[in-house]
Amino acid sequence: MLHPFLTRLLLSITLLAASPAFAQLLSFQQLLDRPDRPKADQRIAYGDDASQFGELWLPRGAGPHPVVLMIHGGCWQASLPGPELLAFQADALRSAGVAVWSISYRRVGHAGGGYPGTFQDVARGTDRLRQLATQYPLDLTRLVATGHSAGGHLALWAAARPRIAVGSPLHTASPLPIAAVVAVAGVPDLAFASRQGLCGKSVSQLLDLDTRGQDAAVWADVSPAALLPLHVRQTLVHGIYDGIVPPVQGHGYRAKATQLGDAVEIVNLDEAGHFELIAPWTPAGRQVVDRLVRATRAP
Repeated sequence: MLHPFLTRLLLSITLLAASPAFAQLLSFQQLLDRPDRPKADQRIAYGDDASQFGELWLPRGAGPHPVVLMIHGGCWQASLPGPELLAFQADALRSAGVAVWSISYRRVGHAGGGYPGTFQDVARGTDRLRQLATQYPLDLTRLVATGHSAGGHLALWAAARPRIAVGSPLHTASPLPIAAVVAVAGVPDLAFASRQGLCGKSVSQLLDLDTRGQDAAVWADVSPAALLPLHVRQTLVHGIYDGIVPPVQGHGYRAKATQLGDAVEIVNLDEAGHFELIAPWTPAGRQVVDRLVRATRAP
């Protein structure tokens, strides 16, 4: 009997080979290598570490503008790209009249990355929006969180912060409210993802959680599935040919969330793998931008 990770890998390869878009699937390097990568309006530190900063993308006009909190992925690892990978998506939102606060954070491989530092950085970067809204025309009543891959997990987690127990090192007394989440190729259930394997390892290894054991307490303050119900609108967007975070990641989460009263929509996009979703010049990437814009306008 094959190891579950090998089974999943073989299934992904089979799906990719069957895809008419197989030869066209993007890699992150292709996104990084584009010479026309746009730039943010401001780069603003929210802490003293070099990784603790955000990029602010401001639309034209007086505002106040709806806001997307954007969180990059990369398997929570310092060795992989950061917010630069989401620049095209941020620029497309800026052009559509939506402000973007795209945050970086310490990851495993950075001093202080992993548990709890990665999560504390995301919380601190998110809450920095309160101060930014006093300086820039931002409408935080229309705040939508999004993230790609591991960033999709962190976007859901940011919305789940009010559910974190008081005794946790990740607890915050007054986390910034988030109206909706659009998780793009996200990982909503860390326990499930760890059993399946992700980025060649278990999630507990990727987040440096090994010393905390393997029981349910490991996930209690870090996995959106363990923090349900979130009481916010949630959309999980996947490319049907995504071999890195397969669409199956979201289905068990939606069933549990629905049972607990949350509204979760799953959107599976054709002709898309993992990175088309953040490339707005592709049909799938345009659909993601459109959904984010609509999410900022929903009541």
